Amino acid sequence: MRRLLAFAALAAFVIAAPLAAQAADDFTLTIKDHKFSPAELKVPANKRVTITVINSDATPEEFESESLKVEKVIAGNAKATVRIGPLKPGRYNFVGEFHESTAKGVVIAE
Repeated sequence: MRRLLAFAALAAFVIAAPLAAQAADDFTLTIKDHKFSPAELKVPANKRVTITVINSDATPEEFESESLKVEKVIAGNAKATVRIGPLKPGRYNFVGEFHESTAKGVVIAE
């Protein structure tokens, strides 16, 4: 019985460990009132990460960054997934192209 319990615990760890690692590389940005929150998003350097962009506004917005080489239109009241990296340590600006005066932010890889 102890071996069975030990095996079950080991199996749970083997299954859960990659899920925990995956979750650590997932980030969320929210657009509300034509502003990004958080405006500064810190991500690990030298790793590929996933950013879920949630547009809480009724109008579409385009997540754009020349330095990240990303352009993605997100419909109003919708969300989209953006994958970036691996990034060298540094700062990577992004904007909401449809509202550039207010929708600004930066990804900080460290």
